[in-house]
Amino acid sequence: MKIELSENKVFFEKDGSKKEIHPFWLRERVNGDQYLDKGTQQRLFDPTELKNDIKIKKLNIIDNFLEVTFDDGAFTKIAIQSILKEFANDNDIKLIEKVKWNSSLKDFNYFKYNENFFEDKLMHDALIKFYQYGFVIFKDVPTENNFLVKFANSIGSIRRTNFGEYFDVKSKPNPNDLAYTSLPLAPHTDNPYRNPVPCIQMLHCIENEVSGGLSTLVDGYTVTEDLREKYKEYYEVLTKTKIRFQFVDDTVVLDSWAEMIQLDEHKKFKQVRFSPRLDFVPLMEKNKLELYYSARNKISELYNSDQYRIEFRLSPGDLLMMDNHRLLHGRTTYNANEGKRFLQGCYIDYDSTEGKLKHLQRKFNN
Repeated sequence: MKIELSENKVFFEKDGSKKEIHPFWLRERVNGDQYLDKGTQQRLFDPTELKNDIKIKKLNIIDNFLEVTFDDGAFTKIAIQSILKEFANDNDIKLIEKVKWNSSLKDFNYFKYNENFFEDKLMHDALIKFYQYGFVIFKDVPTENNFLVKFANSIGSIRRTNFGEYFDVKSKPNPNDLAYTSLPLAPHTDNPYRNPVPCIQMLHCIENEVSGGLSTLVDGYTVTEDLREKYKEYYEVLTKTKIRFQFVDDTVVLDSWAEMIQLDEHKKFKQVRFSPRLDFVPLMEKNKLELYYSARNKISELYNSDQYRIEFRLSPGDLLMMDNHRLLHGRTTYNANEGKRFLQGCYIDYDSTEGKLKHLQRKFNN
């Protein structure tokens, strides 16, 4: 893609086709001090109050900047790269390429916490790794006074659920979720019954005195890509069949209909949902259900296989941040009589990590 000028008009060329950029599109993007607030980047004018037939009086390109003077007297300099990026609909975060991984993964993306961590280059690097692998583990995070809340809110904002602002993961009587027992937890995604599903989960280890209770992770992206290549018919039915996920306790009933493998508008991986204790397929013809049940069994087999699962022990001060739309997590069994195992968890949304990373990119990459 490139920009061309001709007779006070601006054209962009892409894939051999040349089209004019509307002058008003450029006028909306004037960026001088009298037009744009430096801190918020909000316009200091209302574009709906301008005339739509605005024209360009003068054009020039100097040092990769487009200089434009409009017939209402406004002047601006716009970086050519920023114009091209808008036409390509580029999102710097989405351009971070996912890294497929399985049980052979050795680098678990550890980053050591420090007092200046949230504005540090280490946080920038950690978030890049998060978008590549779907998880990172922060070491030596303070365990006192529910520090998890401060940590999460320093990246973005906690997403409150019916479990609260944060939740304690430990054995307790009359639990409303198997997480609050010492039983093993098979690979699953959290809260598939919510609309929208929480994007990112944090689990902070406060105490861990047991030999079992290992944390497990599976890359749903890797598994579903392998399913697509090796079991295309199963992949198709799991990407096209909406099923009902449901959660019920004494105070709330939550349900949502969605595909087990959700694709984006380009038919690329977007999200997985998997929690077979909570899903209900709709009534369909017998042969369609036969295919669906076979597909669900196959993806469950893959999720639970040694080929894809990594296991590790969280020590006090370790904070695991994982992508709940991409990864499945679980836990091996443990003996509560050995001692305490206490984790605190919470959720944040993607705009938290995206906004933080864009801020840090602006800080360290410019």
